[in-house]
Amino acid sequence: MTRAVLFAMLVSVSAASAQTPPTLGDSAKAVIGTWEFSNADRDKICTVVLKSDPAPGGFKVEFDKNCGTLFPLVNDVVAWNFPESDLLRLLDAQGKSLVEFSEVEDGIYEAPTPGVGVLFLQNAAAAAPVTKPPEQVAGDWAVVHGSGAPLCHLTLATTAAQDGLALTVKPGCDPAIARLNLTLWRIDRDELMLVPARGNPWRFEEVDANSWRRIPESNDAIMLVRE
Repeated sequence: MTRAVLFAMLVSVSAASAQTPPTLGDSAKAVIGTWEFSNADRDKICTVVLKSDPAPGGFKVEFDKNCGTLFPLVNDVVAWNFPESDLLRLLDAQGKSLVEFSEVEDGIYEAPTPGVGVLFLQNAAAAAPVTKPPEQVAGDWAVVHGSGAPLCHLTLATTAAQDGLALTVKPGCDPAIARLNLTLWRIDRDELMLVPARGNPWRFEEVDANSWRRIPESNDAIMLVRE
């Protein structure tokens, strides 16, 4: 066999291998579809579609146009893959893994990402909870630190006020909370938000009908407890 023939055979095999589409395993098939892409605080949210069409290193991925603004790293993502019993990865054009997700709950994946923080993928259907009616939340509440005594007493009203509902801080509130000048509250999907005159709102997730826990969680848990 001449060198020319051998070289031609090698090129042919290489080209055939390059054109071989990636294989969709069961893990990959299970995640095809539309997902919510967000940060831990969920104040940055966009949509990503994981497709089954072949792409370099894996399969095609599409982000909505807002994703690149919220999360600049996704501008370099051209594909995704999810080998069996491995991580769900978002890849750049060179096949480098930019984000690596592991499943933490059914339909929820998280990815601690250097320089960005923890990113989340949630099944789009599961990530759209029914908004709780304000009438079910309005009333008198106490801000409690851990299992200690109340730090502050609040009244959440149903009266419209600017872009939320009226909030009244009762006398005797802890100075650290009073100086926030909480003036509004609202329900944002499945979260209760206490909004200060300036700065970021305090966000709470529902524990039960009479208590909400501030998020993200910390060792010094702050609860909102109905009175």
